[in-house]
Amino acid sequence: MSKTGNLSHSRRVALIWLISAFCFFALFKMALYNSSQTPLDSPNSNTERRSKLYDKMGRDLDEHGAAFLKQGETSQSLSLSDIFTLKDGSVTPVLKPANPPVRANVLYLSTEFSVPIAEAVKNIFDPYFDKAIWFQNSSLYHFSMFHASHHIVPVPATKEEIEAEASSVEAIAATLCPLKIVLDRVVLTSTGVLLGCWQVMSGTDPITIRAKLKNVLPRAPKKQLYDVAILHTSFARLLGPPTASSSTERLKTSNDAHFFHELVNRLNSQIRGFEAVVSELWYVEEYDVLALALNGRMKTRKFRLGCSRE
Repeated sequence: MSKTGNLSHSRRVALIWLISAFCFFALFKMALYNSSQTPLDSPNSNTERRSKLYDKMGRDLDEHGAAFLKQGETSQSLSLSDIFTLKDGSVTPVLKPANPPVRANVLYLSTEFSVPIAEAVKNIFDPYFDKAIWFQNSSLYHFSMFHASHHIVPVPATKEEIEAEASSVEAIAATLCPLKIVLDRVVLTSTGVLLGCWQVMSGTDPITIRAKLKNVLPRAPKKQLYDVAILHTSFARLLGPPTASSSTERLKTSNDAHFFHELVNRLNSQIRGFEAVVSELWYVEEYDVLALALNGRMKTRKFRLGCSRE
């Protein structure tokens, strides 16, 4: 082959390599862009998003006051009188049939981790509120993920449709990795809910879990009840003012909010940084409104997180 032919051949080879490199770079940039548009592999941004959300929740009591002292609205568009009765100092949940049943998907926190938390909550708050407080059942600590139907936007389903939903959720659970989580902080909201706000150390992020559930439950309400990033558990709900026996200590603070913050600070000093592992996803039919929170009637299907790869 002549020198001219060799040169022409070399140029063609160089051009092919240049085009290949350009295509590879373009595809690489596209992959980076797509990954930045999805929440599946961005743990740092998800953590930051939760932190900002928890900061806002922590300001709620100061910004809106203690609405629960006036029987205010709860976080799910229900008044306290809709879900509790307080008579002669005793609290009784108001169990109202859910028609159709609420279909909730929740991550479950086992008693290995929930019981120590529940004991700390009760030790700090019980002396000041006596019976004007509702403690979440420690055997039902959970993290709400996604509702196939809820009480605000009911989505009726036949028995066959419910079974199909449960099977889809079971299949999703098999793809999820157990979550190692840490208690970021405890906050008290203006509606009187004492919440544990968590961060994810490893495992499948809640944003990813909710996205997967949304994908297999297309009939679900478009408006869900919680931010897609949140990972929170209800520990207790305050239903009235502190008892008369605690009035002396209460007078040391300038207002109710400061008193409540002091109790929350005590609890945070004990359990903030508490670590736990979540390894079950539950599909729950709640036959009573807020059955998980109020010890109502429900049917649970429990699925282990399998961590298999799709």
